[in-house]
Amino acid sequence: MKKNQNTSKKRLFMHLMFLTTAITLLFPAVAYAAEEEAAKPTSHFYMTFWSLLPPIIAIGLALITKEVYSSLFVGIVIGGLLYSNFNFEGTLTHVFNEGIVSVLSDAYNVGILIFLVILGIMVILMNKAGGSAAFGRWATSHIKTRAGAQLATIALGVLIFIDDYFNCLTVGSVMRPVSDKSKISRAKLSYVIDATAAPVCIIAPVSSWAAAVASYVEDGNGLYLFIRTIPFNFYALLTIIMMIFLALTGMDYGPMAKHEKNAKENGDIFSGMEDYAAATAESSNPDGKVLDLVLPIAVLIVSCVVGMIYSGGFFEGTSFVDAFSNSDASIGLMLGSAVALVLTMIYYLIRRNISFAEITDAIPEGFKSMVPAILILTFAWSLKAMTDSLGAKQFVEALVQGSASSFQSFLPAIVFLIGVFLAFATGTSWGTFGILIPITLAVFPLGNPIGVICVSACMAGAVCGDHCSPISDTTIMASAGAQCDHVTHVSTQLPYAITVAAVSFVSYIIAGFVPNAFITLPIAIVLMIGTLVVIRKVHVAKA
Repeated sequence: MKKNQNTSKKRLFMHLMFLTTAITLLFPAVAYAAEEEAAKPTSHFYMTFWSLLPPIIAIGLALITKEVYSSLFVGIVIGGLLYSNFNFEGTLTHVFNEGIVSVLSDAYNVGILIFLVILGIMVILMNKAGGSAAFGRWATSHIKTRAGAQLATIALGVLIFIDDYFNCLTVGSVMRPVSDKSKISRAKLSYVIDATAAPVCIIAPVSSWAAAVASYVEDGNGLYLFIRTIPFNFYALLTIIMMIFLALTGMDYGPMAKHEKNAKENGDIFSGMEDYAAATAESSNPDGKVLDLVLPIAVLIVSCVVGMIYSGGFFEGTSFVDAFSNSDASIGLMLGSAVALVLTMIYYLIRRNISFAEITDAIPEGFKSMVPAILILTFAWSLKAMTDSLGAKQFVEALVQGSASSFQSFLPAIVFLIGVFLAFATGTSWGTFGILIPITLAVFPLGNPIGVICVSACMAGAVCGDHCSPISDTTIMASAGAQCDHVTHVSTQLPYAITVAAVSFVSYIIAGFVPNAFITLPIAIVLMIGTLVVIRKVHVAKA
C-alpha cells in the first residue's frame, strides 16, 4: 500500500512538473508573439549564474524523482527557454536543432555511440558463448571471499587505464559474474567500476585523459606537466585507497550499506530491481571456456590501443608518445572495437560454440542493451550544449580570474571546489579541464610549484565532480557496465565521493602552504585512513 502511495505521489509530481514546463513554454510564446525575428535572440542570461540553472534543475529533479530521462529533458528545455529569452519558436529550435540533433550529428559523439553498441554486442556474444559463465565458475573456485572479488575488480580497473569508457564497460562485463557469485550488490560493483575509471585514467601518463590534459599546454610540455601533477592529484589517489580500505574491512555506510546488506544476507544483488535481473538472465553455452571471455577482451584491449595510436598518426612516422597525446579517443575506440568484434565472431565460429544465426541475433540484442545508456548520454550531451550556449564556461572563467591573485595559498583548494562544481553541473571532466587549466597556466608560470598544484587541483576537481554527477558520461557508463539502476548508482556512491572530496579539499589547503609532494601526499593518505577509521567506529556504534 505504501509503495502504491509513493508511486502515486511520484506520478503526481511528474505530471505537475511537465504541466509547469508546458505553461512556461506557452506563456512566453504569447508575450513575445509580436517579435519579428525571435528564432535566435541574444540571451539576457548569457554569462550569468543563470547559465548553470539547467543542469542544477536536471540534477535536482533526478535525485528527487529517481527518474533520469524526463529530468534531463526538463533541464534541456529550461536551457532552451533561457537561451531564447522565453520565446516558443526559439526554444523549440534551440532544444532540437542546436541541442539534440547537433550532438547526435557530432562525429566524436557518434564514434562513442558506435563504440558503445559494439561493446554491447561483444558482451552478448561472450555471454552466449559461455565465456562469462565459465569465468564466473573459475573465479568462484579461486576467489573465495567478497573482499577478494572486490580487490580483483579494483585490480582489473587499474590495469585497464587506457580510457574511462573502455574501462567501465570492459570491467563490468568481466567482473559481473564474479561479483554476483560473491553476493556483491550491483550498486557496489558500479561504484568500484566508476572509481577505477576516471580516477585511474587521470593519473596514468598513457591514457586518453593524459592526452587531453597535455593538449592544453603549449611548447610540448604537456606530458611533463601531467607527470608532475600526479603526486598532487589527491582525489584520484585517495579514491583508490578508500576502495581498498572498504574491500579489506567490509565496511559500508550510507545508502550503500542497505544494498550490500540485501546482497549479503538475502542474495538480492539488485535490491528489488527486477527489470535488471530479467535483463541479465541470458542463456549461455554450458561448454564455454574461460578463454572464450579472456581472449576477446585481450583482443579488444590490443585493438583499442592500436586504434588510439593509429588516430594519432603513429603509422605515419609519429612517435608512440606523441601519437597517444594526439590520439582521438572516439576514432581509436571505434575502429579498435570494430576490429575486435570481427575477430571475436571469427573465433567463435571456429570454436563452434555459437552458431552464425546466434551471432546475427546478438547484434540487435547488443544494441538494445545499450539503448538506456545511449539515451542518457544523448540527453546529457544536449544539456551540456545548453550550458555552453548560455556562456557557463565564460562565467566561471571570469569568476576564477577575478579572484586568483587574492588567495594564492588557498587557490589550490578554491580551484578544486570550482572544478568540482563545474564538472558536477555540466557532467564533463574534459570541458572543465579546458576552462580551468588555461586560466591557471596564465596566472602561474610553468615552473611555479603552486601552479603545478593548481593544475592538479583542476584535474582532481573535474574528476570528483564527474564522479558525483548523474549526468556525467562516465557515471552513465559505470551504471551500464554494472547493469545497475543509474539513480541507484549515483545515490549510493555520492557519500563515498563526498568523503574523499572533503579530505582532498583539506589536503589542497595544506599543499597551498607546503607545496611539497613528499610531505603533503603522506599527510593526505593519513587523513583519508583516519577519516575512514572514524566513520567505521561511528557506523559500528550505531549498529
